[in-house]
Amino acid sequence: MNNNKALQFYTLTGGPGAGKTTLLEGLSDLGLTTAAEEGRRIIKEQLNSHGNGLPWMNKELFAELMFNASIKSYQKMVRISGSDPVFFDRGILDTIGYLKLERLPVPKEMERAAYEMQYNKNVFILPPWKEIYENDPERKQTPEIAERTFECMFDTYREYGYHIIEVPKITVEQRIRFILEIIERIH
Repeated sequence: MNNNKALQFYTLTGGPGAGKTTLLEGLSDLGLTTAAEEGRRIIKEQLNSHGNGLPWMNKELFAELMFNASIKSYQKMVRISGSDPVFFDRGILDTIGYLKLERLPVPKEMERAAYEMQYNKNVFILPPWKEIYENDPERKQTPEIAERTFECMFDTYREYGYHIIEVPKITVEQRIRFILEIIERIH
């Protein structure tokens, strides 16, 4: 993989319901390249097809589906993106964080891919935010699990050598400005 592209691949991570998708949509509205979260799409597909690759039915299968979709999303962005930033709603490491959260073994293949398919070392993490947290058909976690997910993602990204930047609990527009100003400073 071209390391110059990896320098432009930015991950938005954290627990569920912290505003990642809304933030990604705001970045997309500005004309920036974005890659949507795969987990939510997989849950919708599994619900529609009556599949069992759901986090509340078969955690291992869900993780495998999420991992494979994240790899495809990453590879697609390598092919189509230019030199401008690309923003991912979760990255490959989020699957590893999910497995750790669920106390499931992390396959060697996933560890290897996480080291081979790098993102920018500055990762934006959105903290739990109870005031905006909502459940829906794809999001069944409690705010407490969202907090634990945040902590697990923080630890997982740090373990793999990433620098964690916590995005403040401010308006979407202010969050976008915060992220873009940091990116401008580091380049």
